Amino acid sequence: MKNNTKIKKTANLFASGVLILTIANLIVKVIGVMLKIPLSNELLNEGMGYYNSAYEVYVWLYMVSTAGIPVAIAMMVSESKAKGNFREIKKIYKISLITFATVGFVFMAALMISSGWLADKVYKLEGLEWGLIAIAPTLFFICISCAIRGYFQGYQYMTPTAISEVIESLGKLIIGLALGKFAMKSFDGVEKAVGKTVIEMKYPYAAAFTILGLTIGVALSLVYLFLKKARFKEELYNAEFVNPESDTMEVRGTAKILTGLIVVAIPVTLSSSVMSFTTMLDSIIISNKLQGIGLNQTAVAETIGYYKTQVITFFNLPPVLIYPISGSLVPYLSALIVGKDKEKIHNIMNSALRVASLIALPCALGMSVLSEPIIKLIFASKLVDQTNSPQLLSIQALSVFFVAMLAMTTSILQAHKLERKPIISMLAGACVKITASWFLIGNKHIQMYGAPISTFLSYLTIVLFNFYFVAKHVKYIPDFKKVFVRPLLASVVCAGSAIGSYYIAGLFVPKDKIVTLIAIGVAALVYIVSIFIIRALNKEDFELIPKGEKLYKICSKLKLVK
Repeated sequence: MKNNTKIKKTANLFASGVLILTIANLIVKVIGVMLKIPLSNELLNEGMGYYNSAYEVYVWLYMVSTAGIPVAIAMMVSESKAKGNFREIKKIYKISLITFATVGFVFMAALMISSGWLADKVYKLEGLEWGLIAIAPTLFFICISCAIRGYFQGYQYMTPTAISEVIESLGKLIIGLALGKFAMKSFDGVEKAVGKTVIEMKYPYAAAFTILGLTIGVALSLVYLFLKKARFKEELYNAEFVNPESDTMEVRGTAKILTGLIVVAIPVTLSSSVMSFTTMLDSIIISNKLQGIGLNQTAVAETIGYYKTQVITFFNLPPVLIYPISGSLVPYLSALIVGKDKEKIHNIMNSALRVASLIALPCALGMSVLSEPIIKLIFASKLVDQTNSPQLLSIQALSVFFVAMLAMTTSILQAHKLERKPIISMLAGACVKITASWFLIGNKHIQMYGAPISTFLSYLTIVLFNFYFVAKHVKYIPDFKKVFVRPLLASVVCAGSAIGSYYIAGLFVPKDKIVTLIAIGVAALVYIVSIFIIRALNKEDFELIPKGEKLYKICSKLKLVK
């Protein structure tokens, strides 16, 4: 190898991977919000009900067919790389690509065939089948994409994953929005009688056309990944682990590699897909229970529309900052476990949970106390007024913290090859969610409030189970005071400053959106100051932050950290 070749070091790649995925996830979420704002104005709450219902079916099948793929491939590639067995990595990639392309094709066909039954018999939403058919090919494309992403993630090279996700989102935004507007105009006036209700078919048709933008975006993303793989110089990432036996090491047979992939992928898939399946079931329960207490299909579609579009959109924003850390944590911890660096492993787990708490807690409390102004900051008042979405978000936001803990503890268990344990946790949480939703939403006095309440109970259950498994099998118990108490104290101060500054600013500033931005800015500033005052950050935490070493030196000189 030439002396001027820059070797890619694993330790450096973790922090850079977190940064890349964080930026990408933020961009993807911003694009998603940018789509939903004009789309919700165009399709209104009713059209968004069809869009979100079809999208949730896709998300569940997407999780079933792909959730375990990147993790399984990344772990196997990372382990083979750490041993210096580079020929085995190539074989892992080839087998993965063929296997999961087949899986994707099967799921695509299954969704197309069952689309009519799902729309008519399960959701009881006439016209939903067109959205399901439009999104079905995405399952085939995304399975192949995930195989390639897993390969790159095994090398701690997150750029292809990040860019491909942005491409998918841009397709959904640009192409999807254009097609949605086209359909709203083209099918205006088309109606269909369903029982005693007349359905305006422009809404389900427009939802289907919008979803088609995602399918096209995923196809373009796959093309990019293939081109990136063709130009990838893996020798730069292998150089750190080269040893005299690298060219002669025994390579596992096809059956063993396939078994290894399945052993990891299936438990991860089951644990990941349980919650997406539960989310889909939640929409089904909402539709059936609300119609059962007297609401017609149009009213139900509108309810699902504003809940999923306004409430769930904000609920899903904070985890964007968490998932890059949890995603990068699995291959990083896997490599450390191979090296048997127990002290380093413990420090990384402790820091990951603390950083997750520092991100999730202020988001949860802040959204809860400022739910209405936050929603109206993005969505038009005409879509928010006459709904209870602010009250729903106020309850739903509290679950953000548990989502963060779920992501971290699941990654810890997966890295220690305890992939099956989160399945138990997820199943327990799913049972709580479905049971609570069934009884609460069906109650005339509770109705939609049952959805966020059941979500809270569900995630709380899952996290308690996960922490139990981490303590029992990983032999790790986090420092309660440093990981949870200090971030909570800073977050309470943050939430208090948010609500206080909102009302004070409202006395002097006439425009509500500006008042909301002021409140968020003040809360963020107060929170940052609070973190350093109570010494919530430790030296180890900076290892999870890009350029963390330099940031730590600066903060240390200013005596902001120990």
